[in-house]
Order: sequence, then structure tokens, then C-alpha cells
Amino acid sequence: MAVDLTFLGAVGTVTGSKYLLDTGDRRILIDCGLFQGFKQLRRRNWAPLPVDLKSIDAVLLTHAHVDHSGYLPALVRDGYSGPIYATPPTCELCDVLLHDSGHLMEREAEQANRYGYSKHKPAVPLYTEEDAELALEHFRAQKFEEDLRLGDGLRVRFLPAGHILGASMIEVYTPQAKILLSGDLGRPGSATMVDPTPVKQADYLVVESTYGNRLHDKADAEERIAEIVNKVAQRGGTVLIPSFAVGRSQMLLYHISRLKKEGRIPDLPVYLDSPMAIDASELFWKYRKDHRLTEEESRETCQVATYVRSPEESKRLDENIVPKIIVSASGMATGGRILHHLKRYLPDRRNFVLFAGFQAGGTRGRALVTGAQKIKIHGSYHAVRADVDNLDMLSAHADADEILGWLKNFEAPPRMTFITHGEPEASDALRLRIEEELGWECTVPEFRDGYDLV
Repeated sequence: MAVDLTFLGAVGTVTGSKYLLDTGDRRILIDCGLFQGFKQLRRRNWAPLPVDLKSIDAVLLTHAHVDHSGYLPALVRDGYSGPIYATPPTCELCDVLLHDSGHLMEREAEQANRYGYSKHKPAVPLYTEEDAELALEHFRAQKFEEDLRLGDGLRVRFLPAGHILGASMIEVYTPQAKILLSGDLGRPGSATMVDPTPVKQADYLVVESTYGNRLHDKADAEERIAEIVNKVAQRGGTVLIPSFAVGRSQMLLYHISRLKKEGRIPDLPVYLDSPMAIDASELFWKYRKDHRLTEEESRETCQVATYVRSPEESKRLDENIVPKIIVSASGMATGGRILHHLKRYLPDRRNFVLFAGFQAGGTRGRALVTGAQKIKIHGSYHAVRADVDNLDMLSAHADADEILGWLKNFEAPPRMTFITHGEPEASDALRLRIEEELGWECTVPEFRDGYDLV
């Protein structure tokens, strides 16, 4: 019996994760994410998948981030009718993220039509909040490290990957081979998340390479945050932090709460302006036993900020001239409330826009951290006079050395290692390191490449 693996996303890019595993008797889709960044990537979201959706038997989800889960509403709307398996925290986070994603798509289409800045007449959303609701009915919670049997000798296990709450790597056992998909690997020694599970054996490995050609800044994150907040407070400005709603926002609030508690920054008001991040923070508290923090640290993390839920409250933040810290989604400034704050705060030299992790090519975040002097938002350009920086050390992805460290747990090389979820230079740099340092056979797949595994 042949086992085929086809790469339908997250190759040549860090977005759009979709891997189709075909055992002959079963078709399994691992992850179902949105493409983000460059326009030529985003256009792939509108193209039908090159597979009969009714032929897919199950979807396995590594974690909740939309570059891994965000296409699910379109998948179900277009004909997929089977189960979607994920860990319990991932199921609950997707309830938050997918509703929000559909809502944002509807709102952005509405605004594009109202203000006429879309080339499409009329602009329509990729999917709606109602589509997201229908997709969520297909979710099935699967606990970490428990066997899930999918029939015809196919068995699956979810293992903790660190990265964000509920994130997993996935082991797929077929009668012929064991296939391991890393998902997004977290970092060893994270302030908030558990270490990625060490794995000793797999016949085939799919490993991410987001930071495959880089090492994280070893500087102390709290010292850097304190330096920025103190400087901006003295000049009467606002620190605006575009942040990923799930994982990164909670990590930032943890560091800010510690800095305030220790008196290392002034007692500025802190606002969490993202309904999605607020809901994720409440889940962070609910699943506090799944991360490193004590109950007291979890409570302080969730209480340090004022939660801003309504659009009216969000608008009032931009009218308030008092120095403050605003944490708002999205983390790459691709959509959401952060865009309105950027229009308000970027043109003022007193302010500081502080990113907190990887910025994909083609996003506003990448443009800003690489020195853009003006940025396009809602069809108009806005001057960049505020300071801009990126807290690279807060990334939730393992860097090149940390990936190699995790791979060294293997007692024997996989038959083949597929390097994915990275921009081309990052994936190829990791391929070279694995080949030279570990002596493993590796390949970097291209979009829609398929491989016969056994």
C-alpha cells in the first residue's frame, strides 16, 4: 500500500499550512491554514484545493494560529464534512479565532466597498462568520498523548510542541511507517510555555523552518521593554504593540506585569485592545496548568491590563493623549484594530511601535521593521515618524540552533526530512545545516509537490 504526502501550503512561505496524507484507504489533511503576506500568496486562498474535499476523511490540526487553521471555514463551506481533531485548548482557541477571522473578513469587505479602495466590485469576504460557525461544529477534542484511531490501521497521537497554548506536533502511524509533523516548534526554556516534546524516532519527518537561518536575540526581553517604556513615558508618548492575539499577547502581559510589580517601569495604564486576545487570555487562565506559570503569575498576567472590548472604547484610546501601553492585534499588522491605532500613532515622533515576533514578507509589519518611511492602510499612505523595533527574542518559534537541538533527540535519521514553513532562504539554510551537521537526507518541497513515502 502506497503512502503519499502532498504539500499544499507552508512551502516557500511561513503561511498556508496544509499537508495531504493519502494512505490509499484514508486521506488526512494536516492543518488547514490561510496564506498571508504577499498578494500572490493571498490569492491562493481563493483557489480551490486540488483535491475532492469529500474524499478527505479527517483533518488534524497542530494548533490554532490562522496560518494553520484559518482556511477551515472555506473547507467546510466548499464540501468537507468530516471531523476536525485538535487538542482541547486548540478547539477552544479556534472557537475564538475563526469567529474573529470571519467577522474581520466581512468587515473589511464592507469597508472596502464603502470607501472604494478595493479593485473588486463588489469586494466579498473569503468566508463569513456564519461559515466559521459551521466549521466549528466539526471539531473534536483529542487529548495529548492518547491514541486516536482513524481506521484501516491508521493511528494518530498529539504531543506537546510548546509554541502556544494547545500546540502539538502530530505522530501519524500507518501500517508501513511512522510520520512525524512538527507543527510550529516552541522554544526550550520559554517564560510561559512548556518545552517541545523530545522525539526519538520517525520514518519521515516534516519540520518547520521559520527561523531556520537565524538565531534569536539573546538580550533580556524585560530589560528592552523597560528601556523603551521608560524612554517613551518621559517624552509623553504611547507604546503601541502589534501582537499575535494567542500566545504573544499573554507573554507580553506577563513581562509587563513583572516590570510593574518590580517598579522597573512607571505605572502607566495598559490596554489589551483585541476581543480575540481577551478571550485567549481567559483561556490562558482556564488552562493555566498547561503552561509554566504559577497560579499567582497567571492571575497577575491576566489582571495587568484593562480589557478593551467594544469598538467605541478602542476609538477612545486614540483620543486619549495620556502616555500608555496598548497591546492590540494583529501581530503582523495585516488587519484588525491595530490598523486604526497605527494611523493615529505612527506619524508622531513621541510614540514607539514595538513588534514582538516574526514578520512575514509582504506584511505591513515586515515593511515597518525594515525601515518603511510610509505605510499604506485602508487605501491611504501614512507617514512613519514614530520609533519602530521588534522584540525578536520573544518569538514563540525555535531558532536554528534550537531546532537542531530538538532534532538531536532522534536516535537514528528519518528516511527523509521535509523542511517546510519557512521563507526560501530559511528553509534552505536549515536543510544545509541538517545535512552537514547530522548527515540526514533532506529536501525542501515546493508548492503542490507530492512524494511517495513507502
